[in-house]
Amino acid sequence: MTRPLEIAILGLSLTSSWGNGHATTYRALLRGLAAEGHRVLFLERDVPWYADHRDLPEPDFCRLELYDDIPGMLARHGAALDRADAVIVGSYVPEGRQLIDTLAARDLRQLCFYDIDTPVTMDLLDRGDEAHLARRQVPLFDSYFSFAGGEVLDRLHRQYGARRPRALYCSVDAERYRPVETPIRWDMGYLGTYSPDRQPGLERLLLEPARQRPDLRFVVAGAQYPRDIDWPANVDRIDHLPPEEHAAFYCAQRFTLNITRDAMRRLGWSPSVRLFEAAACGTAILSDRWQGLDELFPEGEAIVIADGTADALAALTQIPGRRRSDIAQAARTRVLREHTGQARARALAAALMTEPAQVTA
Repeated sequence: MTRPLEIAILGLSLTSSWGNGHATTYRALLRGLAAEGHRVLFLERDVPWYADHRDLPEPDFCRLELYDDIPGMLARHGAALDRADAVIVGSYVPEGRQLIDTLAARDLRQLCFYDIDTPVTMDLLDRGDEAHLARRQVPLFDSYFSFAGGEVLDRLHRQYGARRPRALYCSVDAERYRPVETPIRWDMGYLGTYSPDRQPGLERLLLEPARQRPDLRFVVAGAQYPRDIDWPANVDRIDHLPPEEHAAFYCAQRFTLNITRDAMRRLGWSPSVRLFEAAACGTAILSDRWQGLDELFPEGEAIVIADGTADALAALTQIPGRRRSDIAQAARTRVLREHTGQARARALAAALMTEPAQVTA
């Protein structure tokens, strides 16, 4: 193990998984860091939409502090930031641009960025949307940790000037995401917050199959879906599913669906945390296609790829149970070997203690 590090993270949310995938990503990583002996201060902006949906208000694996504004945060925690081995700002933090400028002006040991939305961030920067991160700020970071890898890292360096782009994929807490005994309730399900650019994939790979096969059962869990969506009668809806119920939810499905946002699908190498969570639970995954996915989960061996409704229906009706179990087990084996929170914590700690050699995850 490396020497214990003092790390400060300013992230979107640790306390609430409502409407975001950041919280479970941070929880897996921070539990891994704690298991490795590192100490983390997590600073979260206190906002009403998360305050009303906090499913982890008092984590036992880090020090959590909520703050109301940047000056108040610095008054209380500036000394801790200054002595930390590394200060990491996460993507989509409120007033992120102002926060980054403020931190860059301090004499910090290391200032890093953890982008849990890299392709979306790059798309925003290309369109001049700099609410959370300005293009000029990308070269300020000692390391730019990206949840997307592969060619995305080269583009971060060449186009945006990132000095040390490093892959730090999402990960899973294998103690909380694992197979559980529960009856199968659905032939296929999907867990994800509503996003306009994911909705066509949901329509193509779940809602249309549901319409064509009313004898099968489906479920969609996630917040912020518009009220005018026409849900087929055989599609159950769950508005919000807290993380402690995720494992049972996945295990109650024959297949779970992974849908990727447009920007992430175009650039590739962007595995969502849901992929690792479902695999760790031993549930077979059906996913849309993007470059780099096959390197993480080989097609036909550890995942089923669907390019359209016919492919999704073929998976649901033609893949026998034993074959589906073998696919699920192959994915679980890969995740437990390479994509746990503790494995990711070791990669992060090593990156923070070494010179610019690129870290893979």
